[in-house]
Amino acid sequence: MEPNIFQIIWFVLWGVLWSFYFMTDGFVLGTGFMSGFLAKNDTERRVLINTVGPVWDGNEVWLVTAGGATFAAFPTTYALMFSNLYTALLLLLFALIVRGVAFEFRGKIDSPAWKGGWDSAITISSFLPALLFGVAFGNIFKGIPMRNDFANVDFAYDGSLLTLLNLYGLLTGVLFVLLFAVHGSLYAAIKTTGELSDRAAAMANKLWFPLLVVAVAFLAYTYPATRLYDNYLKTPVLLIIPLIAVASLLLIKLCASQAKLHKAFLFSCLTIVFVCYTGVTGLFPNLIPSSIDPASNLTIYNSSSSLLTLQIMTGVAVIFVPIVIVYKIWVYRIFRARVTNEDVLGSHEAY
Repeated sequence: MEPNIFQIIWFVLWGVLWSFYFMTDGFVLGTGFMSGFLAKNDTERRVLINTVGPVWDGNEVWLVTAGGATFAAFPTTYALMFSNLYTALLLLLFALIVRGVAFEFRGKIDSPAWKGGWDSAITISSFLPALLFGVAFGNIFKGIPMRNDFANVDFAYDGSLLTLLNLYGLLTGVLFVLLFAVHGSLYAAIKTTGELSDRAAAMANKLWFPLLVVAVAFLAYTYPATRLYDNYLKTPVLLIIPLIAVASLLLIKLCASQAKLHKAFLFSCLTIVFVCYTGVTGLFPNLIPSSIDPASNLTIYNSSSSLLTLQIMTGVAVIFVPIVIVYKIWVYRIFRARVTNEDVLGSHEAY
């Protein structure tokens, strides 16, 4: 079956939206769970929180848009993804809620116990989404044990939350955690000053080595564990995508070791985007493959909305996605200055 052009467009956009979310919220999550290792006192914790304070909620736009695009363009995939991954996604949702509450509530009472509790909440609620997103996408790449009877709109999921905690899923989860840890450390380094900035840059350099080891293990284990390489073997030109991801990963270390932190952060952004797109390209035309019955794969053929719906959505996307991108660029430009100790100590608006 040949897909129509709008199914392909929305498959590409589906990958773009998830990639942009991981790129933007990745440094917020990384800064959040690395803050306990980077900050030496309450003031430094406040500095780190204030580096992400003006942008963290705006970054969630990409998550909402990615989820909304999945619901509108591929409703069957959305329904079965949230059914089969219900427990993991519910934990993810709770973690994201707690993180937002923790950012806002931490500074409301000047008490070490109060702040310490919310600091722990920020660490845990930033770490869990990074791990759970990795585990979820690792299982999507691998294939989920499900059988579907499309004629009767029925399905069966032959697994549980523990089923998702397989070796490949956990490896992908660790990969996401380390990607976001390096990403967040680099962001903290370019957004802070003095010893805190130096400490964050040094942490990014240290974490790069375990990230490289896990990335190599992920690429190696992907071959026997998934069918992601099939598209690359059929169309070798697509190898440019994982090659850009590998090159960007290596350039992170090169730039970070030379104290070119802004360039290192840029290559970290590219690494996350192209790692995500390496998986998305390998999936095509699948959205969620079945690990036990290939006939039950959810694809852009059997799970997309009507052609008219996709056409209308494409028109809306052409208008509003550029607006969102321009707005986000404007926000990051407005808040481009580094955050200092004096900024958080002298402002009642600081977190």
